Amino acid sequence: MTQYGQMTAGSYMYIGPQGIVHGTTITVLNAARKLGGGTAGKLFITAGLGGMSGAQPKAGDIAGVVSITAEINPAATQKRFEQGWVDEVHDNLDELFAAVNKARDAKIARSFAYQGNVVDLWEYCAEKGIHVDLGSDQTSLHNPWAGGYYPVGVSFEDAKIMMAEKPELFKEKVQESLRRHVAAVNKLTAKGMYFFDYGNAFLLESSRAGADIWNKDKTAFRYPSYVQDIMGPMCFDYGFGPFRWVCTSGKPEDLDKSDHIAMEVLGEIAATAPAEIQQQMHDNIQWIRGAKENHLVVGSQARILYADCEGRTKIAARFNEAIRKGEISAPIVLGRDHHDVSGTDSPFRETSNIYDGSNRCADMAVQNVIGDSFRGATWVSIHNGGGVGWGEVINGGFGMVLDGSEDCDRRLHMMLHWDVNNGISRRSWARNEGAMFAIKRAMDICPELKVTMPNLVDDSILEGLF
Repeated sequence: MTQYGQMTAGSYMYIGPQGIVHGTTITVLNAARKLGGGTAGKLFITAGLGGMSGAQPKAGDIAGVVSITAEINPAATQKRFEQGWVDEVHDNLDELFAAVNKARDAKIARSFAYQGNVVDLWEYCAEKGIHVDLGSDQTSLHNPWAGGYYPVGVSFEDAKIMMAEKPELFKEKVQESLRRHVAAVNKLTAKGMYFFDYGNAFLLESSRAGADIWNKDKTAFRYPSYVQDIMGPMCFDYGFGPFRWVCTSGKPEDLDKSDHIAMEVLGEIAATAPAEIQQQMHDNIQWIRGAKENHLVVGSQARILYADCEGRTKIAARFNEAIRKGEISAPIVLGRDHHDVSGTDSPFRETSNIYDGSNRCADMAVQNVIGDSFRGATWVSIHNGGGVGWGEVINGGFGMVLDGSEDCDRRLHMMLHWDVNNGISRRSWARNEGAMFAIKRAMDICPELKVTMPNLVDDSILEGLF
């Protein structure tokens, strides 16, 4: 069967907004750690409240930061406010920052929407010398000329008319706005703000607009993508990625039981885990609690969290045992987001922190699903285009039904072991430090696993030979 579903929807694993809220929560938590200290009182500024980007204020609340999300479309802002996904809405910058400063001083998590243009917000911060800790952007810049980004100094309604009747002028105004946008961000990063690209083509379109977005050598963008700097080295290289499950009974009490099992397993692992990965366990226990408190289940009784091979396997085995004993009333389907350790080949996102040249190869996702298929997956799927566009990425996924049987115990151990360690091996061969640590640990845990370790050489010696 063929279909358009590009990522987890194509693996019958769509779980509503949880995936993007969770991923953004983990990204913000780890971005804050790069600055040192906790998240309380830290200010995160970004843009976009429509579609997937609407997850940002909710993720900020769960992560514990004070967030401001700019949105030009009043309907999108109002929708998120009515849904309870943003705490306050302001259209006056002075009044907005009076409220923001109170939340920062009190060190409470609070999400604010700025009803207006993001460029006005960034320029206000730069001109007033406001200290911003974290910055990003989730406007739809993969589609800049058709409503994905709106020019500053033009009202929302007038911009829509300009877009339709004077498209060249609209494009000119958008690119002028991007140059101003980047200039304001640059001023704030010079004063200590950490800015990251969230995979929405902000850096690419800013470069095309002639913005000052390149590094000193003009060889790369001055700001990293979130996978290069955060998710890749801090999560994927260690084998942590988005593991998810759906309770086929549709009963909330089955999801509650599975949540309790998952938190219990993560707590047990954290008690003896190496220092390098302990925080991951605590982050995901915090996430499950936050997801329950914020009522993130939409439709399917499902959950997502970040786990490594050990965590996924132990959680799955405990689920299977609970189904066998009747503690969970019906089978559970395991899966994962394709935005994971092994599931996706994408040089612009998932494999962007692989620097040995293999990031442009599309072999890992294929090997992943084929290996999963004969190790016990119930179904596998391979897709093109998820997240960044057709021709730019290969995504692979699986579904595995846990029915409580002993045979299911055998299959889940085989399949999940391959599904995660396949990607860690690839990252280790690229000499990623976290991945080398993780694959050595995997071989210690499972002596039957044999993975060739890379030879570490001094690059300057090699470069001097040619």
